[in-house]
Amino acid sequence: MELSEILDLRPEPAGGLLVALTRRCPLACAHCSTDSSMDSADHPDRERRARLLRFVRSFTPGSRPDVVLLTGGEPLLLPGLAYDLTRAAQDAGARVSLLSGLFFARDGGRIPAPILRTITALDHFSASLDAPHEREVPRADVFRVLARALDAGVPVSLHLTGAGPDDPYLADATAAVLREFGDRVPMLVNEVRAVGRATAGRTATGPGGPCTMAAWPTVAPDGTVLACCNQRTVDVRPAPPHLTLGHIAEDDWPTVRRRTLDSPRLRLLRTLGPDQLRARSGAGPAPGGYCAGCRALPQQPGPDDAAAAGAAGRLLDQLSAARLRAQGPAALLRRHGCAPYAHLVRPGGTA
Repeated sequence: MELSEILDLRPEPAGGLLVALTRRCPLACAHCSTDSSMDSADHPDRERRARLLRFVRSFTPGSRPDVVLLTGGEPLLLPGLAYDLTRAAQDAGARVSLLSGLFFARDGGRIPAPILRTITALDHFSASLDAPHEREVPRADVFRVLARALDAGVPVSLHLTGAGPDDPYLADATAAVLREFGDRVPMLVNEVRAVGRATAGRTATGPGGPCTMAAWPTVAPDGTVLACCNQRTVDVRPAPPHLTLGHIAEDDWPTVRRRTLDSPRLRLLRTLGPDQLRARSGAGPAPGGYCAGCRALPQQPGPDDAAAAGAAGRLLDQLSAARLRAQGPAALLRRHGCAPYAHLVRPGGTA
């Protein structure tokens, strides 16, 4: 499964599932959006690992996400759990991708056997690369790991982060990847956001318009299932009711999928976006921008929610997702990532 295929599914309601296995990470990158460390409390004990497996095993061929993204923190701190989740999802027909900071590669790109077993079971493997990461894991070691995965037949990609379109690091790093791998390693290039350890000195912003990020459920490290992957929503409890889909201790995937597809408020977020919803409700702009405005939406259902609850709302949701998918993955990255590098989602081809 290539990066472009994953991103193509991103606007599809319940087309994917994000699972944050842990908040822990051995790296100390200055821009970390999750503010992860080895002291982070949200690390799954035996009971939560069993709950995660039960939740993924509730997938069926007729009710499953098309893709499961395993993230963290650092998910490969738990290679056995990541492997078991991968196999359970694949048994139901889902494909699995994992994003790693490659903490294990700092001694020349060596891959420990349990981690290699997990990587080679995946349908896609992504690694992080940016200036703070390179101070933790040298670029040459990252390239060695990617080459090993490619040799094993696993499609790979890189998630690069920089200060913005004019950041010389991004120009240098993307050129180095293209020299080393040609078109074999697609890239998702993003900009540092005002979340996690990168909050200081930055202002939170959003893309405006409909919210594509309200399409895929996210399992937070504490087991809460959310309709949003925004880091503040993932971290802060209680989460807004309209963005809460359940908990893996109580709910299975068919239940979460149904709530994702049938919630009138989520349909409106995916088709109109929080700014329009606030304007139509008379709430006005919210301090803190786009995502803060969504979290602060009035909870009392209004006439828009009633209209979105019916067949017309379902159809509008489907048409909106189809329109966004028709624009292609590069269009999604021009909106949510670093626009000048959006074409690298499919290097050497049409994006």
